[in-house]
This record gives sequence, C-alpha cells and structure tokens, in this order.
Amino acid sequence: MASVHLHELTKWYGKRRGIEDVTLDIADQEFMTIFGPAGAGKTTTLNLIAGIVAPNRGGIRIGGRDVDGLEPADRNVAMVFESYALYPQMTVFQNMAFPLRSPKHRTSARELEERVRRYAKMMKIDHLLQRPIQALSNGQRQRTALGRALVRQPDVFLMDEPLSHLDAKLRHSMRAELKEMRSQLGTTTVYVTHDYLEAMSLGDRIAVINLGRLQQVGTPKEIYFTPASVEVARLFGDPEINVIGARLRSKPDGLAGLQILGENIPIGVPSDVVSLLNGAETVKLGVRPSDIEIAENNGAGNFHGLVYSFEPLGTKSVLTIDASDGSRIRALIDGHRTFEVDRRIQFRIDPRSLVFFETEKEGFLAKSRLNRQEAGDG
Repeated sequence: MASVHLHELTKWYGKRRGIEDVTLDIADQEFMTIFGPAGAGKTTTLNLIAGIVAPNRGGIRIGGRDVDGLEPADRNVAMVFESYALYPQMTVFQNMAFPLRSPKHRTSARELEERVRRYAKMMKIDHLLQRPIQALSNGQRQRTALGRALVRQPDVFLMDEPLSHLDAKLRHSMRAELKEMRSQLGTTTVYVTHDYLEAMSLGDRIAVINLGRLQQVGTPKEIYFTPASVEVARLFGDPEINVIGARLRSKPDGLAGLQILGENIPIGVPSDVVSLLNGAETVKLGVRPSDIEIAENNGAGNFHGLVYSFEPLGTKSVLTIDASDGSRIRALIDGHRTFEVDRRIQFRIDPRSLVFFETEKEGFLAKSRLNRQEAGDG
C-alpha cells in the first residue's frame, strides 16, 4: 500500500505529445480513475507509473520513494492490460501462480497455493483453477488476469481498460463486482477508462485527461456538476450536455436574466451567481438533457422548436429539437412518450441546474443554485 505522486510528468513520442506537465497526487488506498477519450494520454500515464516507458521530464514517487530510473520489477506495482496477456498454454492456476514463481517474488508452495485460492475465490473463478485458458470466456479470462495481478499483493494496482473487451451486460456486472472488491483489496488503484460511467461509479476521484493534458481532478460529483470547462462537461453524460450562447440582461424585478435561443424569454439568475460571472455580458450556458422538459401547454416561459429526431431507448428517449435560432438541443425524456419528426413543440429549461462558462476560454464560472421560488414558473 502506497501513495503515488506525479510531478510535471511529460512524455513525447517524437513530435507527438503523450502527456505534458501532469501533476497528480493519489492517496494511499485511493481508487483513482483516469478518464479521457482515445489518444488522451491515459495509457501513457499508466505506463510511466509502471516504468514501462521513461519520461522526458518530471518525476514519480511511490510510497514516498523516488522510483525514477527503477525497472518495473523494482517498483512493486502490478498491471492488468486491456488484452489480458495470459499464457495460453497454462491453466488458470498456473497463470495466477506465475508471478509468485519468479525470482523476485518467489514464495513457498504452501503460501503460493493459499494466495492463488484466496484471490481465485474473490474473483469467483475458484472452480476453474484447472481449466486451460483457451476454454474460458472473455469474462473468465479477465477475472484470471485480475487475480494474477492481485496475488502479487503490490503497493499499487494499475488497470488499463480491463473491461473494454466485455459485452455491455458483463461489463456492467464486472463493474459492480469491482466496486464491491475495493474494500477487500486495500490497495492503491489507478484505473484507466474511456467510459465515463466506469470512471464515475468506481473512482473515489477522477483525473480527466485530454490531448495529453490534465483537465480536472475531483470527485465524481464535482466533475459532473461543476466541470472545469466546456470540454470536460461534454465528456460526461450521454447524450452530452447542451452548450448554448447566452446574454445577460436586467429584468424588471431587479434580478439578472439570460436571453437565449433567439426568444424573448429570460431565465432568472440570482445575484450570488451573477457575482461569480466576473461582469461578463455574454456566457456559454451548459444545460443537461435531463433538465429540459417538454411542455404540455402554452406558457410564458416556454421555448419553441421543431422535432429534429426522436430516439426511443426504453425507459428514456432522446429528443433532438431545432430551436428558434437554429440551435440543436437534446432532451432526455420519458420513454413512454413519442414524437413525430418536424412536429412543433414547446419546452422549458430548469434554471436551477445551469452551468455557466466563459464565452472565449470556455472555463467554468458558476453553477446555478436557484430554488423553485426564485426560478418562477412563468
């Protein structure tokens, strides 16, 4: 068990940036997820911690020890790869036991047997120990790979998209089991994923990385509700957040209002939020699709549009709307409702859950905290 500290870690592959100036503190026994799209630099970060590649500059400390220049075998980390990397000619038991038979980590036959069986039971593959790898399903192979890393009892457990090759149903099941196992592991874990649901459900904190740069570090709640930028906000949520240009206007009642979507329907903004907008006259407004409501009747606070597309997804449906100013807005609605393309509709935006970003740099400014009385229904 150990903390991990990355300091201005940088890795270039020729003229292509892997990561640049990544500084990150991971606490002892913390489960940190590193999230980002393909090519963001997630695996490069993991490989640098493991010692598989060397940085161009920057440093790494594990458990307070400087590990720069140490070989992977001397860092006491264990890694699970996306491709499983199992030995096909061996049984499950032999694969799991392999690390404990190396000169570096050799243990007695009794200890080896005890550890393999203990972690095989944790992985729910104890009944498969004598089965050859070729006879396993993808899910069973992934459990074997996880078990092989765990028997080492490393200081740091590194996981590189371990569930990406599983089908959706099995991935969901394994995600739940990994979450359950976290309390049993008691090991610092760094988990790389391109799936925002995995990142949010598993991580104590999330490090968001894109184009080789660290964008934000925070709890799942902080990342989702107060994203550091429009870029981060768009990475979390499906369908992704709506980003709308907005202009601040004064209202007759003294409150500030937002003019959006080309209609004269201001949305109230309380003074404590206005004070965080740094005097901006224009902002970008983040609106989650779940915070858009399709209006049943005409109302003073309704926006207008045409149905561009309708996607039924079971209990929920995604409705895409062409607003009056040509903006395309996505709404997540009750799956029991249906809408025809090109139908004229009206919709409302919940002003209690808006996220404000800078117009130019697109950085986070404020999160709306309107209550229902301040928001009004008209």
